[in-house]
Amino acid sequence: MHTILVVDDEAKIRKNICEILVLNGFRAVEADGGEASVELFLRDRPSTVLLDLTMPGMNGVETMRRLHEIDPVVPIIIVTGQTDIPTAVNAIKQGAYDFLTKPLNVGHLMLTLNHAVERSALERTYRELDSTFTTTLEASLGPGEAMKKLIKQLRRIVASDFSVLIQGETGTGKTFLANLIHTMSRRAAKPFVKVSIGSLQDTVVESELFGYEKGAFTGAERTRKGYFEMAQGGSLLIDDLDNISPLVQGKLLSVVEDKRIYRVGSSEPMALDIRLIGATNADLLKNVAEKKFREDLFFRLSEVTLRIPPLRDRKDDIEFFSKKFLMEAFAELEAPARPLADRGIELLRQCPWPGNLRQLRNVMKRAALLVPDEEIGPKDLDTLISGDTSRTDALRAEDPPVVTIKDAEKMAIRNALAITKGQKLKAASLLQIDYKTLVKKMKDYHLE
Repeated sequence: MHTILVVDDEAKIRKNICEILVLNGFRAVEADGGEASVELFLRDRPSTVLLDLTMPGMNGVETMRRLHEIDPVVPIIIVTGQTDIPTAVNAIKQGAYDFLTKPLNVGHLMLTLNHAVERSALERTYRELDSTFTTTLEASLGPGEAMKKLIKQLRRIVASDFSVLIQGETGTGKTFLANLIHTMSRRAAKPFVKVSIGSLQDTVVESELFGYEKGAFTGAERTRKGYFEMAQGGSLLIDDLDNISPLVQGKLLSVVEDKRIYRVGSSEPMALDIRLIGATNADLLKNVAEKKFREDLFFRLSEVTLRIPPLRDRKDDIEFFSKKFLMEAFAELEAPARPLADRGIELLRQCPWPGNLRQLRNVMKRAALLVPDEEIGPKDLDTLISGDTSRTDALRAEDPPVVTIKDAEKMAIRNALAITKGQKLKAASLLQIDYKTLVKKMKDYHLE
């Protein structure tokens, strides 16, 4: 049942309106002035407010401002006499939903109220979804300022069908972001297909991308769909755009412009309904300037461009992802969670992370498996981060010891056995080696 707050300084008018509301299925609360209405509004959180314009003390316009400070969404319907209509119109310009003139027409009142309640419900649903949308994306992409800007762009992108170009270094999550765009779009129920087009040889690119008919060439023993056809109705991620040969660029441009393909060996065109998403770790505009990438194709594929910053430029995300990846690793290992030391987190922030999120995830997985301590500290992490040039003396009490392959194997086996409580078969599975190999290594390292 929707609650309507009736604000009027005349008791008889309030009573009549409240009776009408109750008879029409609403719950009514009443206030005799602006100050009282604010208190009732905070207590009852009504769906809509019927607000008299002319009242002693705080008038209707000022009351509306106060109520909108508390809840910007609530529809406020101004109730006014015929002589105050210009003031009521001005109130609408300042945020009122509508105005009604006295004496009230019951039919018009109910129609206006029902529309206002519907609008309020839709607006609140939208805001809740918007909040959930942001929270979900921050949990996936990171809560840092750089990613908040990216999330704002995603709000607009997912509702459109524009082609998207995603640029970012290796390991920043370009494929993940492309999949996210697809999942949140109207095409979510249709396929999401990825092709690393730079790896396709010119001799097979047409058959791989567009498919072929049976007998189209030697070895074509059956009709086969290409990547474009497999993505029909959904989204196609074309990765490694910077590695496409000029020949393939020309074929791709033709498809993008015509929105249709021909299977190899067929003269029948096939209409395409897909969203194109491109991904690259290169600066394609530079490639265009250097005549390595067709300008017309670039603009066709980059109606919207998203740039994922490298992890070294997102230090405010490093703690979030370190803990996230570590907890995921413990869950995968079915092992008790252990925390990261504060100084360990500080060390992680100082690393350049050339492999970006992919590298950080791997380090956290190794930490979960190999570090036996109750708390994962900077020395442990410093040992696990190979080839890192950002480690500083300020974060290390001493240089980490050299760990041999045998030492690492011995430590991994010991920890796997501890995690599995001595179950060798499960430990072998955890280490991704066969049972006999584990038993032999345990014997070699005197771990039995």
